[in-house]
Amino acid sequence: MSENIIHTEAFKDFIAVSCGINVVGGDARFKAIINRMMFDLCGLIEEFAISDEEFWRAVNYLNVLGERKEVALLAAGLGLEHFLDMRADASEAAAGHTGGTPRTIEGPLYVANAPLSQRQARMDDGKDPGEPLWLCGQVTDQHDRPLAGAIVDIWHANTHGCYSFFDPSQPPYNLRRRIETAEDGRYAARSILPSGYGCPLDGPTQALLNHLGRHGNRPAHIHFFVSAPGHRHLTTQINLNGDEWLWDDFAFATREELIADPVNVTDRHIARERDMPVPHTEISFDFKLLPAESEREIEKIKRARMLE
Repeated sequence: MSENIIHTEAFKDFIAVSCGINVVGGDARFKAIINRMMFDLCGLIEEFAISDEEFWRAVNYLNVLGERKEVALLAAGLGLEHFLDMRADASEAAAGHTGGTPRTIEGPLYVANAPLSQRQARMDDGKDPGEPLWLCGQVTDQHDRPLAGAIVDIWHANTHGCYSFFDPSQPPYNLRRRIETAEDGRYAARSILPSGYGCPLDGPTQALLNHLGRHGNRPAHIHFFVSAPGHRHLTTQINLNGDEWLWDDFAFATREELIADPVNVTDRHIARERDMPVPHTEISFDFKLLPAESEREIEKIKRARMLE
């Protein structure tokens, strides 16, 4: 094979036909993207002299990745999901939009339509022997004014690092709740302290990471969607201070402003007010939302999610 085959007119004509560039119909933007992707992919095959065996191993890998439903997991592990956040941050900075609670990745494990509670909710089913957790905070606007009626959508793993709906041992919506804030913008939830977790050791994502010399571990964290009328929808998560993987998250989701400090609560009066055992762990985290400039900014991005 010629070293410069991708620069020949014959190759360019072939790729143009492959991508439907010269035919009527189809989506012009989609054609352009696929055309660029084919040029880059074929260029990579040529540059690294990819063998037929290596090519077909890669094809089979993609088959396995899809069968195991780990495509979104790999996107997080390779940093592609974090790259989307980097682009959005850069775009907002260029436009002079600053402040507010930082975004970070959604991940692949959200489930829509969790039970909705007013101000306070219990998230766990009482069967996990994990450390009892009191999660609380306030939602405000950019001027620190409380936002009443904001929706704080929370989901996190159990003490084994597993999520309901993806773990058949848990009941539906375990450790998943939506909480509507009170007049003072506050929310609270009783739950259990989540555990960090790693990619399935027998899965294709970890297999790829092994070839890169990387681990697939995540620190303990809690996911949030936070929304309020007239304000930008926030997708974020907090990581728990003290976790061994805090600054080595395989999904690149840790941000300085999104680290929460677990506090050990031993005051019996506080525990009684919360109907919590003594001792228990408290995590307090506030969210500041920015005003939306379009209807699109009020809604979370469109992507395939369970039960949505």
